[in-house]
Amino acid sequence: MGELPPGQRFFRHQFGHEDISKVITFSGDVEIGYDDLGAGDPIVFLHGFPHSRALWAPQLNALVDRARCIAPDLRGFGESTAAPPFTMDQYADDVAALLDALHIERAVICGLSMGGYVALAFWRRHRARVRGLVLMDTRAGADSPETRIKRNDMIALAHERGSSAVADAMISGMVGKSTREKCPEVVDAVHRMLEHAPVAGVAGGLAALREREDSTATLGTIDVPVVVVVGEEDVLTPPSEAAILHAGIRGSTLEVIAGAGHVSNVERPAAVNHILSEFLAKLTLV
Repeated sequence: MGELPPGQRFFRHQFGHEDISKVITFSGDVEIGYDDLGAGDPIVFLHGFPHSRALWAPQLNALVDRARCIAPDLRGFGESTAAPPFTMDQYADDVAALLDALHIERAVICGLSMGGYVALAFWRRHRARVRGLVLMDTRAGADSPETRIKRNDMIALAHERGSSAVADAMISGMVGKSTREKCPEVVDAVHRMLEHAPVAGVAGGLAALREREDSTATLGTIDVPVVVVVGEEDVLTPPSEAAILHAGIRGSTLEVIAGAGHVSNVERPAAVNHILSEFLAKLTLV
């Protein structure tokens, strides 16, 4: 296994996460990079676009003593192979294959942004394996025609000017106004992670986002515990979208994080870690 990508290495260092990375090979020579640390009830952390599993360093640090924390790189990102097909269903099936390899039958699935779309796809395809869901800074609906056009433009930008140009275009929406004003080091860490995403993974992820199905009808089928989390300053998947998730999932809980934008788990890690700890504790009592 090679050295961690520079952006992932920097981000982990920034948030104090040890590098205990692993890589597993599936059929077709697809490699999935992942972290697996801690003991207890398993929770799987699914990153957004165009992140890597390093996004979850603040959560793995905080929860390692109370849960088995598994954080994979979705295919095309971090240490995982950039091999088609790039779809939400394929990302979800990769997660199921990883759980098979780790001999884990059921887990809490926690997804942020695109990771939330993967979590919903995982529910549709592997619902018997879901103990609970954490849907963070995400939405149920599919892309609008206007957004699909913007995805195509971003794919062209990635091919023409690279991931750093994509990072420049996305960073202001990726973090909240409070973080941009008060925590420039967090903005810098997130930007570094974005700019080191492989171009093939960026293009594949954008296509997967563009073609994903509308999950609104899925919400009514969810019958496991769910917490919906959103940054109050999230402009990409705002609190209004979180409210739709909350309203559509019977018995779910909605948590709005003040002073946080789209990557609320990094911008306000203590608040998010508290929510996750409480959610896991309640599941243990069930």
